[in-house]
This record gives sequence, C-alpha cells and structure tokens, in this order.
Amino acid sequence: MTRVSTSGNYGVMTSNLMLAQVRQNQLGEQVSSQKIASDLKGYAKNAEMLTAMKSAQAKIDGFLDQTKLVSNRLEMQDMGIERIAGSATGAREAIANALAAGNATTLMQQLNNAFGDAVQGLNTKSNGQYVFSGARNDTATTTATTMADLTSAPSTASLFQNDQYIVSNRIDESTTVSTGVLGDKLGTGLFDAFKQIQTYVDANGPFTGNLTEAQTTFLKGVLPAFDTAQKDLTTAQGKNGLNQKRFEDAQVSLQDQSDSLTVMIGGVVDVDMAEAVTRLEAAQLAVQASAQVFSSLQASSLLNVLK
Repeated sequence: MTRVSTSGNYGVMTSNLMLAQVRQNQLGEQVSSQKIASDLKGYAKNAEMLTAMKSAQAKIDGFLDQTKLVSNRLEMQDMGIERIAGSATGAREAIANALAAGNATTLMQQLNNAFGDAVQGLNTKSNGQYVFSGARNDTATTTATTMADLTSAPSTASLFQNDQYIVSNRIDESTTVSTGVLGDKLGTGLFDAFKQIQTYVDANGPFTGNLTEAQTTFLKGVLPAFDTAQKDLTTAQGKNGLNQKRFEDAQVSLQDQSDSLTVMIGGVVDVDMAEAVTRLEAAQLAVQASAQVFSSLQASSLLNVLK
C-alpha cells in the first residue's frame, strides 16, 4: 500500500509557494522601479564601483552647476562693460559731431546721457549682486549719478565703492580662472575724461550754441582721453569674452562627462525591461503552479482517504 505523508508534502509545497511569491515580489519591484535593487546590497560585487561612479558624478555635477552660475555672471559683466564702452563711444561721437558742426547746442545733454549709461553699466547686477564691486557685491560700484558729482567729489577714486578682491572660479579640479572685473579699473579713465569736461564747464559755463575758438581747442584736446578709455574698455570686454568661452566649453565637457557616467551607472543599476517582464511573468506562473499543487495536495489528505 502507498504511504501517504501529508505533513511532509505540505511543508515542501508551502516552502515552494513562499519562495515563488518572494521571487515574484522582487521582480515586480524591479519592473516598477526599473532598478535592479533599492540599496547597495543588491549590487553585490558592483557596489564599490557604483559608489565610486556616483561620487565622481556628484563632483562633476557640482562643477557643472558652478560653471552655469559663472557663465550667467560673465554674461552680465559683458553687458555691463559693453554699456560702459558704449558710453565712451557715444560721448566721443557727440564731441566729434559738435566740432564738425561748429555747434554744441545739444552737446551737454548728450554727454550727460552718455555718463548716465556709464553709471548704469558700472552698477550692473547679477542675481541681485553688483558684479563690479569685488567682495562688496551688496554695495553699488559707484555713487556718482551726474557729471557734477565728478568735480564735487574729493577725487575720482572716492566715487568707486568696490574693494580690490578679484573673484576666481574653478573650471575643474585643476584649473582656476580669475573672472572678476573691478569697477574702478573699468571706469576711472572714462570718469576722468568726463571730469575734464565738467571742470571746464564749471569754470567757463556750459557749451551752448556755436563753439568759440577756445571751446573748439578744448574739445579737440579731450578727444584722446575718450579714445583711450574706449580702447581700455574694449580690451576688458575681450578678456571677459575669453573667460566666457572657456566656461562655455567647460560646461559642454562637464555635461558630456556627466552623461557618460549616467550611462555607465545605468548599465549597473538599470534592469533590462524586456528581460525583467519575461522573468516576472515566469515568476507569476510559478506562483500559480505552486498554488495549484498546494490546492491539489489538500484534496489528497489522509483524512479524505479515510472518509
């Protein structure tokens, strides 16, 4: 007579059913999260490599965020320097036009407008901070508002509130670049050129109507000062432009490195969805089969035979 061991069979089938359910749950989590595991334990021998790659990516992403912020500030610096240079160009053209026409009826208005542009350019902000004030980025770079301030102030230098700290930023672990530009370095030459005109006006009265011989001689003599200021500002804008290019290139390079690491990390942590779905379906089938056998085992109980 065949021996019936209900207790032993139940134990085996219960164990098989539980293992099949655990496997199904694991694969279900992989399919839903699209990750092989939720912690480093699930990656076994790849855990150390994964930690190193994520650490490298975090460092690269930190440099990438910084280059974006620096690029924004450099762009604002470029706009500010361009406006200051435009002031020098506008003032020089206004004087040249007055000399050519022999008439200075609108000269002072044009010069004051040009000076206003210089002030606004020097007080350029980025993210609420004055970009040409050095470490004193919460303080306006210049306190001047009109040309009259140039002669009422003790000196041109007293009109600038920036300190002498030049901002430096790291492109990567081994490269640091000086990116800061100081307001007094940008504006002193231009302010002195405007000051020559204001000093003449304070002593001799404003330019109105046709130019006198003395006025013509004076205006011709002040043109080189504006030419020099314009040249210096163009040089400063060129240096700032070089920094812009370096940080733009660095941003592209860092983004490529970050993307490459993302792909490498994905190769370790991401599941093959097609394979994972297939394995999940197989696990579900195994659970169903184990449950079916367990159910059949109930019908073959010794108690049912005795009945």
